[in-house]
Amino acid sequence: MQRQLEDSPSSAWVLTDGKAGDLAQCIGVVEALGCPYETRRIAPRPPFSWWLPYGPTDPREWETRDGSPITPPYPDLVVASGRRAAAYLKRIKRLSKGKTFTVFLKDPRTGPGTADLIWVPEHDKLRGRNVLVTPTSPHRFSADRLNELRMDKVPEIDRLAHPRVAVLVGGDSRHHTFTEEDQHKLLNGLRQLAQDDGAHFMITASRRTPSGLAYGLAGLAKSGSHIYWTGKGDNPLGHYLAKADAIVATADSTNMIGEAAVTGKPVHVFHPGGGHDKITRFLGTLQHLGVIHPFPGPLKTTTYEPIDATPLIAERILTDYSAFRQQDTGYSTS
Repeated sequence: MQRQLEDSPSSAWVLTDGKAGDLAQCIGVVEALGCPYETRRIAPRPPFSWWLPYGPTDPREWETRDGSPITPPYPDLVVASGRRAAAYLKRIKRLSKGKTFTVFLKDPRTGPGTADLIWVPEHDKLRGRNVLVTPTSPHRFSADRLNELRMDKVPEIDRLAHPRVAVLVGGDSRHHTFTEEDQHKLLNGLRQLAQDDGAHFMITASRRTPSGLAYGLAGLAKSGSHIYWTGKGDNPLGHYLAKADAIVATADSTNMIGEAAVTGKPVHVFHPGGGHDKITRFLGTLQHLGVIHPFPGPLKTTTYEPIDATPLIAERILTDYSAFRQQDTGYSTS
């Protein structure tokens, strides 16, 4: 145990361009390590931002400049995500003279040599000896955290009768578009679920949700014993997931569906227009595992073993970091 503590990182950076999804994944992993960390945000200007991850980093953000996000001293560990961060991560590795252990979450598009360890979801095609693959993405909702949230007293949620259904709605993206027909289909499916199964909804939308759909969801909440988060105050997503009997999620966000899969509760997936082969493969894996079901459709009650990539990624980081440190110091346990 003492040797394990010595071989664990004692300092870390989370390196992203500030996108919420990338930031949440990195923080979830570092928090699972129990390692003190700082968040470092890059903001490369055009044309440098256009060329990344292949081109050079923005000279304005080089380590010698005031306010640089990569100013030394460098930590034991850097966990990065987002295509713009890949080149900065490689620069940190070089500037630290190889002393910093680097981790990249998702395919950096620049090959497995981008970092000491790379994690990708199963639906991505990157593979290699230093590439860890899991069905779902990392996040900040560990099983212990969900248990804590489940025990919290939240009157607005606790007064809802069962079955309680968390409704997680995304919006238009590069690969999906919520047409008016899609919006009506989703809203009507929810109304049918409330009527046929007595479901009570805990609804949250995103900044990408079309205004008409957001208005319809808010109206649905007012029409019955449902709640709708308006975006003001603390985000209730964790409490929604912890206290839900089932979940409805839209297929445009693999992160959102991955977070839902940690609950062990059935996830009903609504497909807006469009799609992508990677998302299709992701959903196919979860369907095979009994996690997801089609929506609109009847409410399912079947459960499954929760799927949580975060502790798996954290454990792999600790294992590889220990080997990295032993190689660096010449230490051997034999």
